[in-house]
Amino acid sequence: MPLPSQKLTICGIPELPQHASIGVSHVLSIIDTREPRPEALDGYLKIDHLLLRFDDVVAEYPGFEACTPDHVRQVLDFGQRVHAARDSHVLIHCHAGISRSTAAAAILMAQHSPGQEKMAFLRLLELRKHGWPNTRMVEFADRLLKRDGALMEGLVAYRRALLKARPQLSEIIRNIGRGHELPT
Repeated sequence: MPLPSQKLTICGIPELPQHASIGVSHVLSIIDTREPRPEALDGYLKIDHLLLRFDDVVAEYPGFEACTPDHVRQVLDFGQRVHAARDSHVLIHCHAGISRSTAAAAILMAQHSPGQEKMAFLRLLELRKHGWPNTRMVEFADRLLKRDGALMEGLVAYRRALLKARPQLSEIIRNIGRGHELPT
């Protein structure tokens, strides 16, 4: 089964205003627990909007709210609505458009395309010039969709391709404390 044909845009909060007039039909917002609702969302009219709040962490840490299976279940429910809509244009954003939003985008692309998990992640290379999908979200989606590790394999393939094109990112990933996510 091919990847879904819906238009997909990934961005961070500062980029929201530039996308308000491009015909977005669905918006998935994933922001930190203490982040106020972005005022720029007021520019999006007649949309199906899901706002999720959890921090961009890949494990449980004191003082942070990590993603839960319920958060990912809500992403998948949102994906069902997107899939049912005709000619949809989905905008997915998190704070910077790097981790939670890219994970959600790949999950939504793979949701209705079993066997295309690697292609879903590799498509991120075209959609967002920089990204490092949140591993925890992908792990939960892999379990919920019963993909037996295929989503995780897609994530690793994406990271290898990204680091091949931009090897300097390895040091940045190490410096932000996520070096354990670098593919071996």
